Amino acid sequence: MWKTIVRRIFIMIPQLFLLSILVFLLAKAMPGDALTGLVDPSLDPAALEAQRERLGLNDPWHVQYWNWMIHALQGDFGQSFRFKMPVSELIGQRIFNTIWLSVATLILTYLIAIPLGITSGRYNDTWADRLITGYTYLGFAAPLFIFGLVMLWLFGFHFDWFPTGGSVKPGVEPGTAAYVFSKIYHLLLPALSMALITTVTTVQLLRSEIIDTKQRDFILTARAKGASESRVYNRHILRNSLLPIAAFFGYEITGLIGGTVFIESIFSYPGMGQLFLSSISLRDFSVVTALVLLYGLASILGALISDLILSIVDPRIRIK
Repeated sequence: MWKTIVRRIFIMIPQLFLLSILVFLLAKAMPGDALTGLVDPSLDPAALEAQRERLGLNDPWHVQYWNWMIHALQGDFGQSFRFKMPVSELIGQRIFNTIWLSVATLILTYLIAIPLGITSGRYNDTWADRLITGYTYLGFAAPLFIFGLVMLWLFGFHFDWFPTGGSVKPGVEPGTAAYVFSKIYHLLLPALSMALITTVTTVQLLRSEIIDTKQRDFILTARAKGASESRVYNRHILRNSLLPIAAFFGYEITGLIGGTVFIESIFSYPGMGQLFLSSISLRDFSVVTALVLLYGLASILGALISDLILSIVDPRIRIK
């Protein structure tokens, strides 16, 4: 297994290299540059051109890319033109908010999906199964950003049960119990909004696996030997049906990347997703390229985690 991990890490290097080139070229292809909209329109064109020359914005793309890559390998992703601070420091301020939001979403997703999937699969073709299946169909049809707006209006503005923005109540001292509770309180509605949508895939997958496993020969054999129904479900059906769910865990991490971009923007939650959208609109290229590389790394690691989990929980699969 360790050989496979090392081999996959070496494969990640050219993947990230190609991704960095693609992202850099797409960023340069956007209209304008990092100075667009940030300087006084009445500024002397010669002074503006001198500023672009000083920042290296007039250099060929491969020269700009090489200079950026050399600094990136040293942990220096440049300076944010909008926030006037190093990109690595700026991302460091936001990354933990996104991590906590993603962790909360994953916990809520499995707390909702596993009971619903088990109920729907075990009692298929009943009224409970029809209600759960109807919920999943609505979840597939509802866009995340529309659902997030509805949740924000309903529980944030209409009922006033949750805050409508931010990650913590202003004035709360960091490190105190009140600070921790405020953090949880602020991320609960965004996490629940995302979890209710991402849950539907897991519910449908678990339901299908349980229904399929119930018809297999080893289940019929276990029943023929007189095993109790609870033992059949707990020891055989459920155990085998949860294997794809465990393997899907890494890809859930990848799926959360796109979700947090919209959710953080809708709920004004100061994470990497909100920073990513604002940086695109303001042409803050150094922030955009660093975040896309970080998202790409998370996606590659998610795929690796899924493979490793599946090899651990399924004795028939071993990565060597």
